[in-house]
Amino acid sequence: MTHRSVHNRISSSQTRLLPKPYFLKHLRIEKRRAERSKAPLTIALIKFENNTSDELDNYEKFIIPLSEYLRETDIIGYVDHNVIGVIFPHTTQKGAEQCVSKLTNGYEKPPFSIVTATFPDQLFHRFSAKQEDPETLSPYFLEDSTESIPLRNLLKRGVDIVGSLLAILILSPVMLITALIITTTSTGPVLFKQIRLGRKGVPFTFYKFRSMRSSVDESIHREYITKFINGKLEEINQGDMTKPLYKLKSDPRVTRIGRIIRKTSIDELPQLFNVLRGDMSLVGPRPPLPYEAEQYQSWHLRRILEMKPGITGLWQVEGRSETSFDDMVRLDLRYIRSCSFMLDVKILIKTVKVVIQSIGAH
Repeated sequence: MTHRSVHNRISSSQTRLLPKPYFLKHLRIEKRRAERSKAPLTIALIKFENNTSDELDNYEKFIIPLSEYLRETDIIGYVDHNVIGVIFPHTTQKGAEQCVSKLTNGYEKPPFSIVTATFPDQLFHRFSAKQEDPETLSPYFLEDSTESIPLRNLLKRGVDIVGSLLAILILSPVMLITALIITTTSTGPVLFKQIRLGRKGVPFTFYKFRSMRSSVDESIHREYITKFINGKLEEINQGDMTKPLYKLKSDPRVTRIGRIIRKTSIDELPQLFNVLRGDMSLVGPRPPLPYEAEQYQSWHLRRILEMKPGITGLWQVEGRSETSFDDMVRLDLRYIRSCSFMLDVKILIKTVKVVIQSIGAH
């Protein structure tokens, strides 16, 4: 039996089971609303284990009782051929679980499984659990299926591979000389490795040339970034009111050579290997540290949930260290909405200009 006939039968029973495109549209709206209001939004996914001719009976047995527990503001619809989703606005996970758990009453072995997630309260708790299967985060990313553009993504990945390979070949003498200078001027490894969060918050190992002394205390940066994200700009502004500078200008952890390679952005070159591996893109939002992301407001999350991070982006060429964190996120979201091949080319050209002129690099 087709989904259309299932939908018609169930609709006649006064339930509100939406087709997948409409359900996902409502989900996008509710997520944006939750970002603005900071109210909890819980999503439940109900997956039917047996995709057989009994599908209709299973759905009807499930949907009709479920509709009795739903409020007028709750939304229910198709997510996949054997998955139904329920959106619970202004509801904690505990409240949603109490609702859907009533459906298992009377079943010795329910023919379905249920997973719930609250946006965004649990998001980074789940990200930090490295043993967690990324697929269990799917309630957060349901809308990806309607927003992703395969051809654009394929083209972007092709540009990343070709561009990073060419850049590695051309810049290999610079990287080799930099590695030798770092080795001879300070103790410690040549490369600085750090865990960052990529698209959908998936952790990856991020590479830079080491510009700081080994075994440094990260509390300086942690304190700075907390104030930056929370908008305490007057406490971290190292410029003036007319030309602010939101950057650790005199970081005692940085070596003498480190200051030079930071000013020229040479320390970023090893990230070309991150691009080649697929962890990053040439252009995209910068990947945050886990403790940075813990400070995010819910709308900030979109900068890492919706696109692969990049070496450069709109913030680097239009704002850099003179921009507040909220404005930086707005630039990232503007890029995500308007991402295209030509925009990436323009940003890469502007990046070269910024690096040569050392704009914003102090």
